[in-house]
Amino acid sequence: MVVFEQGEIGKPLACSGHVSTDIWEFTEDARDELFQNEISGARFHTGGPGSADHPFYKDEVISNVIDRVGLDKHLAGLARDTGADVREEHSVVGVTEDRDGVTVAVRGDDGVETHRAKMVAGCDGPKSRVRRELDLPEPDELLHGVLGFSDEVDHSDFVDVHLTVPRFFAWRIPRGEAGVEYGLAVPPGDDARGRFEEFVDGYGVETDRRCSGLIPIGPPKRVTGRRSFLVGDAAAQTKPFTGGGIRYGMTAADHAAREIDPEEPATLGEYERAWRDDLRQEIRLGHAVRAGYSAPEPIQKAGMKAFEGEIGVHMDRPTTLFSREQLAALFSRS
Repeated sequence: MVVFEQGEIGKPLACSGHVSTDIWEFTEDARDELFQNEISGARFHTGGPGSADHPFYKDEVISNVIDRVGLDKHLAGLARDTGADVREEHSVVGVTEDRDGVTVAVRGDDGVETHRAKMVAGCDGPKSRVRRELDLPEPDELLHGVLGFSDEVDHSDFVDVHLTVPRFFAWRIPRGEAGVEYGLAVPPGDDARGRFEEFVDGYGVETDRRCSGLIPIGPPKRVTGRRSFLVGDAAAQTKPFTGGGIRYGMTAADHAAREIDPEEPATLGEYERAWRDDLRQEIRLGHAVRAGYSAPEPIQKAGMKAFEGEIGVHMDRPTTLFSREQLAALFSRS
């Protein structure tokens, strides 16, 4: 197996490092290397920095903050350990598929080279070249996200979420000794950078390291071709209510590894069914949660006031809104 990476593994950074503790199911041996901070709750605001907040929390760790670049490098190392030929600074410039396989054109240091394979996996992000070359459907939506980092040391265990941008939110995430992450995402056409400047100014901080990227929301109806399949951001396998895609992408990748046989193109359909059966309800409910971001502010405040306090919800699984743990947490406050 050959893996082509457009630039250097993990760079440029375009993704938050706030993840559920489920991440260690995939990378348990790298916890000491990647871990930065523990999170047990979130303060939701309908206004900017300094506004009243509504806390949601558990009496246990909900999520971790990790070295996001380090995660990519670790996963690339695992791929190499299993025999994959990982080639950095190689850009895919063309993909064609036929009855017997795929042809991939790649530009590297020595110019354009052509590779022949039985299948191609497009794990190449929101603006997937594989997806576009093969005329696979586009995601429903692409948000524009901006991240910035400050050097302030913060070991606190709450993130802050501000419902102050159109159809999404802004955030502040403490990363322990690694500083603090600030970010937001907005729909296309909105002024992401201007809103970000206003947001960090409200906190009175300077962010000397910034990055931006697209966040795909809403998987297309099909993420497979004749001899091709998409995984992760390329397939918009993300949480509609946060934009995060690490856990969902890894889940889909596991299904791809189990279901797809390069010798049998028909197994691509098994992959389509498997990942959708696993994530369909979570994504559907995630859209419903996100719809609340656009509700009138009085309704937002009333809803958060009613549900604030201890929760029993898993940050990657909206279906846990109806779990025994969540119902027990609600009734304990009544």
